[in-house]
Amino acid sequence: MTTTTTNLGAGSEDRVMATAQQILKSLNTPKEVREDMLLIFSSFDNRLSNITDLINENSDSAGVRFDAAEKVILQWDSSSSSSNADASRHSLPWEDSPDEAAEYLSAVDEILHLVADMSIRSDNKIMDRAETAIQMAMSRLEDEFRLVLIRNTVPLDSERLYGSIRRVSLSFAANDGEIGEEFESFAEVDSERGCFHERGPSFGDDLCVDLINPDAVMELKEIADRMINAGYEKECVQAYSNVRRDALDECLVILGVEKLSIEEVQKIEWKALDEKMKKWIQAVKITVRVLLNGEKRLCDQIFNGSNSIKEICFNETAKGCVMQLLNFGEAVAIGKRSSEKLFRILDMYDVLADALLEFEMMFTDEYMCTEAKGVLAGLGDAAKGTFLEFENAVKNEASKKPMQNGEIHPLTRYVMNYVKLLVDYSETLNSLLENDEDEADGLKSEDGELETMTPFAKRLLLLISSLESNLEEKSKLYEDGALHCIFLMNNNLYIVQKVKDSELRKLLGDNWVRKRRGSIRQYATSYLRTCWTKALHCLKDEGIGGSSNNASKVALKERFKSFNACFEDIYRIQTGWKVPDPQLREELRISISEKVIPAYRSFMGRFGSQLESGRHAGKYIKYTPEDLENYLLDLFEGSPLVLHHMRRKST
Repeated sequence: MTTTTTNLGAGSEDRVMATAQQILKSLNTPKEVREDMLLIFSSFDNRLSNITDLINENSDSAGVRFDAAEKVILQWDSSSSSSNADASRHSLPWEDSPDEAAEYLSAVDEILHLVADMSIRSDNKIMDRAETAIQMAMSRLEDEFRLVLIRNTVPLDSERLYGSIRRVSLSFAANDGEIGEEFESFAEVDSERGCFHERGPSFGDDLCVDLINPDAVMELKEIADRMINAGYEKECVQAYSNVRRDALDECLVILGVEKLSIEEVQKIEWKALDEKMKKWIQAVKITVRVLLNGEKRLCDQIFNGSNSIKEICFNETAKGCVMQLLNFGEAVAIGKRSSEKLFRILDMYDVLADALLEFEMMFTDEYMCTEAKGVLAGLGDAAKGTFLEFENAVKNEASKKPMQNGEIHPLTRYVMNYVKLLVDYSETLNSLLENDEDEADGLKSEDGELETMTPFAKRLLLLISSLESNLEEKSKLYEDGALHCIFLMNNNLYIVQKVKDSELRKLLGDNWVRKRRGSIRQYATSYLRTCWTKALHCLKDEGIGGSSNNASKVALKERFKSFNACFEDIYRIQTGWKVPDPQLREELRISISEKVIPAYRSFMGRFGSQLESGRHAGKYIKYTPEDLENYLLDLFEGSPLVLHHMRRKST
């Protein structure tokens, strides 16, 4: 074959040489094959005969660079250290020896570059050494990555977090009387202090904490970049996840969340469980808003070169922490239902519903979101079931001991304070109850009111109707018909006031309030008729035997005597009755006074003179109208009194 010589000038020769060099490099051929190829190339153009020297020079240069990089890596490897100085050097913390760390990372970059550039791939011995060096370097970097993470983890400052929490407290009046077992939970709280239900914490929008010392993030990223470039992303993710998973577990401990099995949770007494539920609610908010957001941000910073790696890393890191929280939520959801748990369960439902929205944005792992949705549905069912059981408990509460003074029954206080707090959860309860409206079929619809009511409002109406029916039954325990009326007045007024003075009024409507006020007026009328008819009958003219001038003194004496006995008996008994509301108490006294005092004054005006002139007049005419009016002021104070009258002075 004839050798061809072309004269294209020095620039063209350089281009030909560069092209030939690139071809050889890209083919990654062994030395013997390259020599054969060079002979073939040079037979086409004698200018290519110089390429052998160039390739040999490049190979020698790559070998020198590799040797230098390998030496640095071996110096940092304790198993290869040949002197005490090297061993000491290995033990230096990464952050405390930045120059050595930078040198080590440069050596790793050099070897990875040489391998990727195929500069040393033609030499099998060097390639074996390169693989060994990379393995050593990756092992070393994995250890350093783990140590930097551990040393720079910032402990969770719970006091600062709780200082950023805005609390909402709702008061729950204590139950201070006889009541069935279903309603005993709040009865144990001191009546003066009351019971408080905290809705739970909420955060400001600017809450952000560092989970890792910011100065260490770049070091971690530099190590992660080398491990990923070397194909050791799995080891890097595992090292990160293990350390950060332990850190998140420690954060939950700081927040008061324990690792408990479902069986252990269900054995916890209510007071202790209530505290754990409160801590869980706070922990979920802090975990989502602070810890997981911070963890997501950290993964983005350290692994920003690969979306898939940072997603896998975040999922693996956060899974254990989230599952621990979800397990507790599941245990509560399937636990024994009781009325006092409802508010906490609703709080848990609300906070998990908010968290689920965050989960769906944070996690690419569908399993986590599916688990969270399952627990959320379980808490929703538990809340709905607990509310329905509360309705049944109110309907069936069967304490048989009447309130001695006709005062407000503990059941009334409990239920109305309970539903007053429930209004704060209207939105949640409406969503949970919207498919259960058949339960409210027993309600009577008037003027189409039910059609405009929300599902929760209908259930409240049904609940209060059950309470009213129960109170009507309890009022039958009183043998005294007047006390029966006082009891119903007190309890119905308490119900109306709780509705009127809260958001309940918007749910039940003004018409409902007006009707209940009308019922209270009817009870007042029944009281007056039942209690004072006998006394007023004594002041009538019938049966006295003539006009005011010739009426029978015997009959008059008997009438005054009977009236005095009736009034004194009423006074003795009804000063012990209790009407807590001052306005109702005053209205009752005025109603009594308007009926009794004019009748007594008229009767005295017509017949009193016939007895006043006789002996022992004070024995029959004991009181002036003014005396009676003053004595009426003592009624319904809850302190039984005996009437110590003063003899009417003769003029």
